[in-house]
Amino acid sequence: MIHSSNLRGIIYMVLAGLSFVCCDSFLKLMLVDVPPLQSLALRGVSATIWCSALLVVMGQVREIPKLFEPWTFMRALSEVVAVSAFILALANVPLADITAIYQISPLLILAGASFIWGEKVGLVRWLLIVLGLVGALLVAQPGGEGASPYALLGFVTAIAAAVRDLLSRKAPADVPGFVVAFGVIIAVMVASFINNRIFEGWTPAPLHTWLYSIGSGFFVMLGHFFVFSSFRHASPRAVAPFYYCSTLAAAVFGAVFFGEWLSTLAIAGMILIIACGLGVLAFEQREKRA
Repeated sequence: MIHSSNLRGIIYMVLAGLSFVCCDSFLKLMLVDVPPLQSLALRGVSATIWCSALLVVMGQVREIPKLFEPWTFMRALSEVVAVSAFILALANVPLADITAIYQISPLLILAGASFIWGEKVGLVRWLLIVLGLVGALLVAQPGGEGASPYALLGFVTAIAAAVRDLLSRKAPADVPGFVVAFGVIIAVMVASFINNRIFEGWTPAPLHTWLYSIGSGFFVMLGHFFVFSSFRHASPRAVAPFYYCSTLAAAVFGAVFFGEWLSTLAIAGMILIIACGLGVLAFEQREKRA
């Protein structure tokens, strides 16, 4: 049986992936009417309201000053880089493509966990992660016809996200997950307002765009809570492969809501991703029995 903390972390990671894809789908709808950085700013306003209300209800407002603890603060800054690169790519690249390219992040997380934190990863896990990456790239097909140079921003997103998740392990245990999410939301929102002012200028947003921002803000709050909780509770080697669940969700959402249908290669990639995830679960169970 899988260790309970690792299983909890895996569940959190799957929920994080689903939450972020829901968030990104709303965000992509917003991009029809407003420029990328403004869409992030609007999402940030909504997410701040959602998260503030939760912190009040949960009695955690007094914990907000803990956001300035160095590891937590650096984690928020790395998210600013990740999401800025992601939104610029999302405005120009299909949702499934950019999500899949981003999936190189688990490899970087495992490398960091191994070389920086000294965690034993093992050959089998490396192999499963690499195969999962191959599956993600089959879904994205970044070298295929019509590939966009903006897809390269997916790799910038992956590097910054890996740094963010590695820093999650260093965040003090007494900092609540929703407080961490609140800090990330505020940091991204402030950076987006500033960059929008410098590079884009404000565009009047129709009512439906504001409604999309409510959905996007809610799901980004949940996504940040779940991804932080995943790395807080579980080993990176256990949860990293389940980053790829978001690729599956992004492919489904892209087809259903945006007409971005999958090719045969992409379907093969999805099957490979699922197989690798099941392989990690089986390997975890075998290690536990041993």
